[in-house]
Amino acid sequence: MATVPLIEYEDAPAEVQAVFDDIMKTRNLKRVNNFWKALANHPPTLERTWESLKEVMGEGALDPLVKELVYLAVSATNACEYCVHSHTAAARKLGATDAMIGELLAVAGMANQTNALVNGYQVPVDEGFKVAP
Repeated sequence: MATVPLIEYEDAPAEVQAVFDDIMKTRNLKRVNNFWKALANHPPTLERTWESLKEVMGEGALDPLVKELVYLAVSATNACEYCVHSHTAAARKLGATDAMIGELLAVAGMANQTNALVNGYQVPVDEGFKVAP
């Protein structure tokens, strides 16, 4: 259960409806998902988060599928069930297969395991790995 009410479009103030409209238009959706409905309880956070997400997930050096897969890996690592489902769906919409998602999660899991070992052993960084300024 959400800690705040989910704000439905028809109950939202005009400033929230404007953001909801942009989300639906940008993502080609018929409705906004629950994440945005929850953020609508604080319109400045809703707008700031949406604008940042559009910028980060928009056109860039990385392919949109790569961005969704990275988002999925971080969401899995952070144990965000909602985000795992949301970004799995988005990745699949962009062409991700079961094999791709399985391999991605295996890599994320392996990275978490080896990161923990490096941190536990306090392994010094090899000079050859360091990037010169």
